[in-house]
Amino acid sequence: MTLTIENILLIGSLLLFISIIAGKTSYKFGVPTLVLFLGIGMLAGEDGIGGITFDDPHISQLIGVISLNFILFSGGLDTDWKTVKPVMKEGIALSTLGVLLTALTLGGFVYFITDFTIYESLLLGSIVSSTDAAAVFSILRSKNLALKTNLRPTLEMESGSNDPMAYVLTIAFLGLVVNQDQGLASMIPMFFQQMIIGGIAGFGFGKLSKIIINRIKLDFEGLYPVLVITLMFITFSATDFLGGNGFLAIYICAVYLGNQYLIHKKTILKMFDGLAWLMQIVLFLTLGLLVTPTHIMPVVGIGLVISLFLMLVARPISVFLSLIPFKMKLRRRFYISWVGLRGAVPIVFATYPLLAGIDKASMIFNIVFFISLTSILIQGTTLSIVAKWLHVSLPAKAKPKDPTDEFLLEHPKTEMREIGIDNGNIAVGKQIVELQFPKSAIIAMIKRDDKYITPNGATIIEADDMLIVLSDSKKGIDQVFETLEIRASAR
Repeated sequence: MTLTIENILLIGSLLLFISIIAGKTSYKFGVPTLVLFLGIGMLAGEDGIGGITFDDPHISQLIGVISLNFILFSGGLDTDWKTVKPVMKEGIALSTLGVLLTALTLGGFVYFITDFTIYESLLLGSIVSSTDAAAVFSILRSKNLALKTNLRPTLEMESGSNDPMAYVLTIAFLGLVVNQDQGLASMIPMFFQQMIIGGIAGFGFGKLSKIIINRIKLDFEGLYPVLVITLMFITFSATDFLGGNGFLAIYICAVYLGNQYLIHKKTILKMFDGLAWLMQIVLFLTLGLLVTPTHIMPVVGIGLVISLFLMLVARPISVFLSLIPFKMKLRRRFYISWVGLRGAVPIVFATYPLLAGIDKASMIFNIVFFISLTSILIQGTTLSIVAKWLHVSLPAKAKPKDPTDEFLLEHPKTEMREIGIDNGNIAVGKQIVELQFPKSAIIAMIKRDDKYITPNGATIIEADDMLIVLSDSKKGIDQVFETLEIRASAR
């Protein structure tokens, strides 16, 4: 079957529906969703029961880049800076030095066991050098696995920020494969250019995006997520145009925005969470359609050897060397080494050699696909078992409770206070989002001229307003008074 304009919507919607149902089943049985989505794509493909012919790496790469934008941006928005800050150095070490060491170690191994040139071997190592955030946390959620101390934030920081490094290495070594006369020294300036411009642009666009979101006045709440999507693509494309790393830029931009006060922030977060899931499904289905199972069979033997070396040697070496400067128990280092899941990102990066037309591009793609598949099947299904063996998981009774349950248990009566706003108060004329209320308190309603208004972040406070404020504690109410600069004597 060939995809046409007439049938693509029907086929696409049916595949999405099947994937959603399969994803629901995977949470019950602990099967990684990535495997199911890829499997559905392969079954629908040329060698499967669907018989759909799809072999366009250009479209696959376009879908991959767009999907990675949404997945990285959504992950950045959900990153709590207070949680990540204590492990930021460890996360950065793993996402930069760790990725580089993985690429070099695996590339050297591939060079010695295959007929690949050194640059082709390092290219393969670079493509599979980053871990997959979507795979890691979808499995952790499905297993309901809670980890001790700062293990989870460390894994979150690494998984969310290591794709840019892998991308730079992939592009650099691909350039060396295409232009054999160049040396390794030629990739150093490009590396620093990509990272420095990407980092600066990400922070700059983050600050600019916050100003635009909070100051622009849109008539409909539903337009704000659309505005953020537009700003996301502008950040990526403008950074890429300037010669920086667009993936790094959108991740930094999203982390900054996710920890700021934004108008309609809950709506934006919910929309991006749904879009990230949609993009993951679309991406995995597309990659499943692109691969031809009969082409993978000849590389199963060498693929398995490379995959096992990556899991048991290259990844542990890179983790242990990267974390040498930091104090961390040995068993936690071993667990971080094991949670080195490869997912859709390496498969997307493997389309770059296909488009460049290098000799061994098809073989590299098939090996990368097999590595990602075995990584998910072997490591992904054993995360909870290994966590128990290494004693890094929390007992069921010690797992963090749902925040809502904790709130109801500890604060059966929510604190409420009516706060009058005088004409000279600093809040007059400002939007609620500009006040930077403590996160433990909200303005539930505003009484204005005998009318009750349900406010949002864009609501402007006026003189003589009566704010009905809810908080989870008296301390939260006191912080509200401090934010509004209301003296104790006037409370």
